[in-house]
Amino acid sequence: MKSYNIANYIRWKKDIELKISKLPEVIDGDFTIYNREQMIICFAPLVENLSRKFSTTQQASGVMTIMDLIQEGNSGLTKAVDRLDYSMLTESEDQEKTLKSFFSKRIKGQIRRAVDINRGDMRIPEHKLNEIRRNFGKDKKMVSMFFNSIFLSIDDKPNQDDDSAYQIPDKSEPYNMQLLNTYLKGLMRKYLNNKEYEVLRLSYGLDCDKYSAKQIAAELKIEGSSSYVRVSQLKKQAVTKLIDNVDHSQVLDYL
Repeated sequence: MKSYNIANYIRWKKDIELKISKLPEVIDGDFTIYNREQMIICFAPLVENLSRKFSTTQQASGVMTIMDLIQEGNSGLTKAVDRLDYSMLTESEDQEKTLKSFFSKRIKGQIRRAVDINRGDMRIPEHKLNEIRRNFGKDKKMVSMFFNSIFLSIDDKPNQDDDSAYQIPDKSEPYNMQLLNTYLKGLMRKYLNNKEYEVLRLSYGLDCDKYSAKQIAAELKIEGSSSYVRVSQLKKQAVTKLIDNVDHSQVLDYL
């Protein structure tokens, strides 16, 4: 870690602690009592916490020190507070969690942009950096296309009035469905919990007839008037988990 001015850091910490001690007390988790300046002061410790998660080695952050990262984080927090929708905040069941989630994304984004600018002579465009971060070196688009086409389109029905989708016949060799189903079950067993596995198995009919959402809810003992909605949520949750964990090389042969 690079050296930084200890005296300035201690002075900054004391100032923040003093200002936080003078803030009005939050009653029943209602943060709407804070104005712009008070909101910034209240979440200043979050900035330091997030800043310390970034490496300050020369290779990672260039010339930036921890104090530089905190300064950029504070800038991101200020911009986030200015964009805060208080009407949305009043509807939240847990305002502190909502605020931390909203602020954290923007604080980290501000710090990342500053690091990218100061790390070296060559600057990669922000949208490309985000693409790299999302994919982690893997082609997630292929994985997403594979699982979405199989599972999330199960309930989609073709529009009988639109013949445009059927003008070009599919002459590709059909899959060996039994082999594909067996392969899918192996991936699902590896990456999903039991409830997620059963939802996809029954929805797609991997080794049985296809079940409706209400039938799946009854089979898995999911109760309530909106049980079918929960089944839909589990289906999307399971597909997202597969997309995040399966390498594109594992589905390449089926695309």
